[in-house]
Amino acid sequence: MATPTTWRFNFYRMWTGQFLSGITSQIVQYALLWYLTVETKSATMISLATIIGFLPGIFISPFVGPIIDRHNKKWLMIGTDMLTALAALVLAVIGFVGHSFPLWMVFLAMFVRSLAQTFQYPTLQSITPTLVPMDMLTKISGQIGAFQSVQMIIAPAVAGVLFGAFNINYVILLDVIGAIFGSATMLITKLPERRKQDGPIHFWQDMAAGWALLRRDRGIFQLTLIGAVFTLIFMPAGAVYPLMTTQYFRGTVPMASVVEVVFSVGMMLGGIWIGWRGAGKNRIYALFGSILSVAISGIFSGILSRDFTGFVLFNILNFFFGLGVPFFNAPFMAMIQERFAPEMLGRIIGLTSMLMNLAGPLGLVAAGPIADRFGVNMLFIIMGVGSLLVGASMLLLPAVRHIDDHPGTPLNREKSDFDS
Repeated sequence: MATPTTWRFNFYRMWTGQFLSGITSQIVQYALLWYLTVETKSATMISLATIIGFLPGIFISPFVGPIIDRHNKKWLMIGTDMLTALAALVLAVIGFVGHSFPLWMVFLAMFVRSLAQTFQYPTLQSITPTLVPMDMLTKISGQIGAFQSVQMIIAPAVAGVLFGAFNINYVILLDVIGAIFGSATMLITKLPERRKQDGPIHFWQDMAAGWALLRRDRGIFQLTLIGAVFTLIFMPAGAVYPLMTTQYFRGTVPMASVVEVVFSVGMMLGGIWIGWRGAGKNRIYALFGSILSVAISGIFSGILSRDFTGFVLFNILNFFFGLGVPFFNAPFMAMIQERFAPEMLGRIIGLTSMLMNLAGPLGLVAAGPIADRFGVNMLFIIMGVGSLLVGASMLLLPAVRHIDDHPGTPLNREKSDFDS
């Protein structure tokens, strides 16, 4: 079993593997999207690929939790990594033999990758509290967020270079290399023995048990609903960032790329700050500050002048938007990890992920008609005003406002091996 003197090496070794596996996976994802763009020149096809990426998170997430809670998490991670590698290998081989591959195979490969990610995210998040002391969970969540932001910065640039310099089949094979490295580091990671759910899987009963457990913790349940509404509000604006640059500010595609990088840099620095200093004793203020940063960024972005000065200010606001995101995501995940037993975390995270993933596409459906009728900048104003209302509701709900008043006495979690 891991001890306080070895947990850092054990944990960071595992996450190094996951970081490299994740960045190769994102490089391949971008390369496949650009392949679709070049081959089809169809916005409909790109939208279809995006929707396919959402489907497993919406429909499969609730069923993933019971599997995670009843099986060996290490082998689940390795198995899903190998599934991703197999999909990439098959696609690359078909590409080498036939010099191209049918579009349906690209969509199938993207679906398999998204399916694997639907398993990997809650599995990793349920593993983390078994390796990390409870008082470090918020900082670790911030560090993980920073790592993911680095991936978001590096992956598009590297994918662009590789896509232009090499055959797409060679780029796809990066997924195999990343999966092997991630599986190898996971294989040598020492996971503490933990009680897991015995007996056969009964999906609906297990989901109902997870839902009942989530509902019992009123603060986390209400905060999850707030997070879902928050996602519903900001997702439409997030989807039209390139259009905001190219249409509203009459900019170029490289200018749109600058906006994406600025946002990712903000997220990275926010994650680094939380990883270094945490989110304070009462983390509800960090969550509220995150929502407030989105509200201010949205409202002011929507009323900027349509010139280069407005574009520069848009980037500054966009930086603070990105900076604020980890101050919601990291404390929220840490609260869940602290308050639920590790053997139940899979289904809890699966349910919360489903609510978040369901809210995203619903917001995207509204984005097009609103932007076409009122202008793309109106989506940012709606995001800002809506975020203010969400933040106000957070402070008005007693269960949410006082969620951190007794952090040392979690409702559903066993005493951690690292607790003194």
